Amino acid sequence: MVKALISDFMNLDLTDEEIATLLSELDRIIENDRFPLSPRIQTLKQIRAKIGPEPVREPLPPPKHFEPPRAARKRRDR
Repeated sequence: MVKALISDFMNLDLTDEEIATLLSELDRIIENDRFPLSPRIQTLKQIRAKIGPEPVREPLPPPKHFEPPRAARKRRDR
């Protein structure tokens, strides 16, 4: 009963611009928080998921292959 009252009350009529602003603010808050696993941030992530899809993240660059410097290799081979 209470949930139905809240959902009727919380039906927001937002423009596309207002939704975009709200989503960008939620993204900023979630990204910049010091405690990403806190209940507060988890709740904001759930709210964010209900409003719209998560933003597309840039893929990580491929890992770099490490090779020791040539001078160190020559010393090791001796």
